[in-house]
Amino acid sequence: MSSPTAPGLEQLLTLATPMDTCRGLFFNGVFEAARALGGAEVRAKCLAVAGAKTYVDFFSYPVADFLKTIFTAAELLEGSAREGQSMVLRQLGRRATADFLHSTVGKTMMALAGTDPQRLLASFPSAYRASLSYGDRSVERLGDKQARLMARRDFLPLEYNEGVLHAAMEQSTARELVVRGRQLAPLEADYDISWS
Repeated sequence: MSSPTAPGLEQLLTLATPMDTCRGLFFNGVFEAARALGGAEVRAKCLAVAGAKTYVDFFSYPVADFLKTIFTAAELLEGSAREGQSMVLRQLGRRATADFLHSTVGKTMMALAGTDPQRLLASFPSAYRASLSYGDRSVERLGDKQARLMARRDFLPLEYNEGVLHAAMEQSTARELVVRGRQLAPLEADYDISWS
């Protein structure tokens, strides 16, 4: 049995409601990544798709606008980054983690979790709740050096979340990290995380 195809932007936009939001710091991170990887013109196009307004880091904005922004960035940057859209989405996810970890909430999470991989994983659901108004995430421990993050009603693309999780786990003592997402339904995915 094959796994479901990841939903595209149009499908995600039909599923999102005005109550589904994410923090402005993620928008700002995409704008900066777009500028760094593609120049001012790519940044301007991403900003226009997002509504051409100023985003305050800890204010909440519609995830539909964010989805338009990251899909536009992935489309525009795939050539300039010499990688496909999947790799660009992973890079944007990594950038989101860096931005989150520099925030007050991110610094607090790291102070509490320390560098232990399992403790860091256990903090993921609350970190997502602090950043996103929607969805449910839980972590299942599969062994000493393996776990699964289960994301339900999650609008973010699989590759984006793979980048988020990989960059976050790099803050721990985990080495030889492997993060593999598996799409279960349009808004459901499991992420298997293993390390040595």
